[in-house]
Amino acid sequence: MDVINVARQIQKKIHLLEEGRDTLELLALEKAQAIGKYEKEVAITLMALRAGKPFELEGETIKDPPVSIMEKLVKGICWEVSIANSLADAKYKIGIEKMKSIEAELNGYQSINKNLETI
Repeated sequence: MDVINVARQIQKKIHLLEEGRDTLELLALEKAQAIGKYEKEVAITLMALRAGKPFELEGETIKDPPVSIMEKLVKGICWEVSIANSLADAKYKIGIEKMKSIEAELNGYQSINKNLETI
């Protein structure tokens, strides 16, 4: 590798990190919104279940369950929102790992560049 190609790769990685930073910010917002939506859905469902509203889950009607299992049932009723919440969390974590990978590549190119400059 020559100095010019290494410099181009360094610039490319810096650009990817800049783009990644913006993407990560959006993913963080999506994660926060998904958490909020899930928590809100759980609260609304819990209030409705306590008020006696029947819910259907896998063909079974749930109405006036014992308080001891109510929270678990609510999580089951809100399963779709929970999946969206988990997916948003996973996307955010993957974004962080991608950034770390690009940083490692950048560090490698910077080391190569340093060695090429000393030759």
